[in-house]
Amino acid sequence: MEDRKIKLTFFGDSICVGQGVSIYRSWINRIAESLDKFVCNCDFDVLVTNSSVNGRTTRQALEDMPYHIQNSGVDVLVVQFGLNDCNYWQSDGGLPRVSKDAYIANLVEIYSRGKKFGAKKVILNTNHPTTRNSNNMTHTETSYEKSNDMYCDALRDKFSTFSDDLILVDVNSEFKLCCVNDSMLAEMLLADELHLSEKGHDKYYSILYPIIFTEITNIAKSKGWLSDLVAIP
Repeated sequence: MEDRKIKLTFFGDSICVGQGVSIYRSWINRIAESLDKFVCNCDFDVLVTNSSVNGRTTRQALEDMPYHIQNSGVDVLVVQFGLNDCNYWQSDGGLPRVSKDAYIANLVEIYSRGKKFGAKKVILNTNHPTTRNSNNMTHTETSYEKSNDMYCDALRDKFSTFSDDLILVDVNSEFKLCCVNDSMLAEMLLADELHLSEKGHDKYYSILYPIIFTEITNIAKSKGWLSDLVAIP
């Protein structure tokens, strides 16, 4: 009997975990709920899993891939990292946790491994801006937000025209379009000036749900499980 199931996996850090807000308010849980409501009258199912960990870098993510991704396979893989990679710890003496070059190389390997283990589409997000722009990080002449911007730029440079199997979602630019000053951006963030408030999770949901819905339905249509006449609910 055919297993009519599409596997959607989120692979990221605390922005994907939803640190600091109630579980049901996180953008990923809301996407899962919306997909459940959509497929309840369909002849297939969507299995949504969140293999994200607070504080994780791309280097740590690669070590986790055999268990979290390769072990069970994936059809649509949503990837978001960088807010830990771009950070500078005092114990690292002026080096980032993961250099920009290594960050990009790690994301290329995450993409390649995702494809190897079944991903028809990899969705890769840039990171939203933060308001941590007033003080330089330890042993550096750069603020956290300036470092975040540089890593987002590196991600765009590499992946904007990378592959037909990858969608680059420029969350950073979307936030900057709607938040024209720091006070508006602050409403999207918690008091730590980095993690998402409920309003920030609302914004992520509005950006990512239509893209993910489209990729899920494209797979279902390609398998003959869904009519071509389907609109985003």
